Amino acid sequence: MKKIAKVKSCAVFGLDAFPVEVEVDIGRGLPSFSIVGLPDKAIDESKDRVRSAIKNSNLVFPDRRLTVNLAPADIKKEGPTYDLPIAVSILLAGEQIGRDKISKNDVFIGELSLSGELRAVCGILPMIMAAKEWGAKRVFIPAENSAEAAIIKDLAIYPIISLEQLAEFLRGEINIRPVKYIGLVDTENITSEYDFAYVAGQENAKRALEIAAAGSHNILLSGPPGSGKTLLARGMPTIMPPMDEDEVLESSKIYSVAGLLHRDENGLITTRPFRAPHHTTSSVAMVGGGTWPRPGEISLSHRGVLFLDEFPEFPRSVLEALRQPLEDGMITVSRAQGSISFPAQFVLVAAQNPCPCGYIGSNYKECICTPTQISKYQKRISGPLLDRIDLYIEVPRVNIEKLSSSKVAESSKEVRKRVMSARDHQSKRFAGTKLKSNSEMKSKDIAKFCQIDDETKKLLNLAVDRLGLSARAYHRILRLARTIADLSESRFITSAHVAEALQYRPKEKQNY
Repeated sequence: MKKIAKVKSCAVFGLDAFPVEVEVDIGRGLPSFSIVGLPDKAIDESKDRVRSAIKNSNLVFPDRRLTVNLAPADIKKEGPTYDLPIAVSILLAGEQIGRDKISKNDVFIGELSLSGELRAVCGILPMIMAAKEWGAKRVFIPAENSAEAAIIKDLAIYPIISLEQLAEFLRGEINIRPVKYIGLVDTENITSEYDFAYVAGQENAKRALEIAAAGSHNILLSGPPGSGKTLLARGMPTIMPPMDEDEVLESSKIYSVAGLLHRDENGLITTRPFRAPHHTTSSVAMVGGGTWPRPGEISLSHRGVLFLDEFPEFPRSVLEALRQPLEDGMITVSRAQGSISFPAQFVLVAAQNPCPCGYIGSNYKECICTPTQISKYQKRISGPLLDRIDLYIEVPRVNIEKLSSSKVAESSKEVRKRVMSARDHQSKRFAGTKLKSNSEMKSKDIAKFCQIDDETKKLLNLAVDRLGLSARAYHRILRLARTIADLSESRFITSAHVAEALQYRPKEKQNY
């Protein structure tokens, strides 16, 4: 009698998934249980979980020599994802499930508890999406992961509560309904306590944030403590355009792999991510990594906002790690197992005090910092990093008249309409390309989409000479001017747009 069986599962490396065949051989000899195929410690411990799960599910664990192979054997595998396919293969080889009940187009994913119940696993969304591309017809996953699987259509995805339930379903004793396709939740209407209507004053800062949202530009807010920098930054997602389907899938895949996808009715990232790591965050937590690389804060803020409060207080290694993603929109993590690239198209919103105490130049509180302390504090942000920030805006203290005024400021909804209009212009302009916003334009795109007349060119050349701007800063000013022109419904970049863009250049670092 043939005592070998094989079922299909998935493995995730970075954000990509690849198929894994789980083979089980029940042979003669003393009882043993071995797993081969470059498993990690979590997979090696599957032997005890699978044995107990089968026994506690009113099934029989074969008292024979068991050999499990995870193919392909030359790729390292990690995590408890293979508990369920190993258990199903054992039941199949032991003829406790009919071989005609499982086809080569069935995929099994899940972690087993000792009682046989299934627990949620990380990376379900990219695994299901990849399985669909391979031609899978049925995918069996833990019921806790069913919310994030509901976005996938034209694929039968079965939410499984326990191994016993799955065995009864495969034997035809019970029926399990596949996950109902719900599609994307409406992302148009967002409500937030950080609406711009609740921010008193700070019209210049709001204008700068509007430009940043319209073109996905990076911005640095500088001002004394209590001036509203954090409140303004937290309101940034409320004026950004809603996420489209591709952006929802991209962000949800990242959060799924990181194990942070909410298991609620939605189960997807449908609003712009907002990440605000503390200034004591390590470079590994920021860029991602670990023995098995996982996305860091940079990738978790993909298509959203990365807010770095107390910007100069971050370690130098963390700040310099931002340079590659700010320029390329990708972050590459290299480890002994290989190199993985994670997407990192985010809007950087940084906030800082003008000096260590925060009151230099203040007319209501005296600064207690020495010139040496101020110079050292301001130099913590390197010139190359500052050169990658498009807008630099002062956020002064709000006077009591504006704070106590009953007049309601312009709401985020109104600002968002203008931002979405500017994004529509960009979508039409970049039709047929991979570009989504002005900030993503490279040199060749700038030459094509940011043409200026002679008068504007003279103004820009004069600014380059007077301010000592680098080539990168020159291109960033053109991108910024293009966004300002989009907000004003202008087809062409004028000298007025360039002049406003130049006003947002950092003043302390103009001559580096």
